[in-house]
Amino acid sequence: MTFLAGHWLWLLLLVAALAAGYVVMSLRRRVYAARLASTALLATVLPRRPQWWRRHIPAILLLLTLAGLVVSLARPARAERIPRERATIMLAIDVSNSMAATDIAPTRLEAAKQGAMAFIDQLPPRINLGLVSFAGSASILVPPTTDREAVRAGIRNLQLGPATAVGEGIFASLQAIAMAADQTSEAGQPPPPAAIVLLSDGETTRGRPNSQAALAAREADVPVDTIAYGTEDGTLDVSGQQIPVPVNEDALRELAEQTGGSYHRAASGDELTSVYRGLGSSIGYRTEHREITTWFVGLSLILGLSAAGLSLAFSARLP
Repeated sequence: MTFLAGHWLWLLLLVAALAAGYVVMSLRRRVYAARLASTALLATVLPRRPQWWRRHIPAILLLLTLAGLVVSLARPARAERIPRERATIMLAIDVSNSMAATDIAPTRLEAAKQGAMAFIDQLPPRINLGLVSFAGSASILVPPTTDREAVRAGIRNLQLGPATAVGEGIFASLQAIAMAADQTSEAGQPPPPAAIVLLSDGETTRGRPNSQAALAAREADVPVDTIAYGTEDGTLDVSGQQIPVPVNEDALRELAEQTGGSYHRAASGDELTSVYRGLGSSIGYRTEHREITTWFVGLSLILGLSAAGLSLAFSARLP
């Protein structure tokens, strides 16, 4: 819970001071009565122990009422996740031959497919989702659409290829986002928000460099969330020879930082699925603060009426 006008909470100090004053006055009243009354008369002057609450409960309720009213002035609000409706997200998945490495069971690519499916399940249905694959070049397999089955089919049909062109994967994603914006944007309205989620295990070996792609993404105001997938000890079997294919985290971390996106590392299939789910939850929703002032006003009213009712019942006067 947060407060939209938190400066009013300072008034709680006055409520606390009032509560302290009440305690002090109650103690003084008992001491004063004990000094003036004889022991025989003290029992008749002071309320019986089992009845102490009749005098104090109305006062406590009144103090709680004041505290509730102060909190109401501070305009309490709670955070709520609101599904995005006009956003476009592009999944850009590396299908270079190194994704056939088995350091992530059964292979990096197969585990990536499973994680991507989990990502799709976390997105609100009205978000446009597209798919790009890249190896030595990039291809838009599925333009941004709300048809989730089309994206799932595209993921299932991903095929390996030589080389790695991370930059081309970003440029292809930006092209798909621009085309979707032209089709869905209303006159006079800003383009819908967009993001790229890119999964790769290596650095660019072909096509335009990452820095050029990052600049284009930043100019288009499209953050690139990167996932470095694989381990440092990954190898690829080529004609019986084990070729090292370690994941390149530095290149993907720098790419995310340059575009205002987030960087993630996944060294197992379970970690990748978790990262994808987290991204789906954060990208697919926005957080808004909804005021709940009326709750505290209503609670304060109930507490105030209870204080008044109990005081009238116990002492025939208002607190």
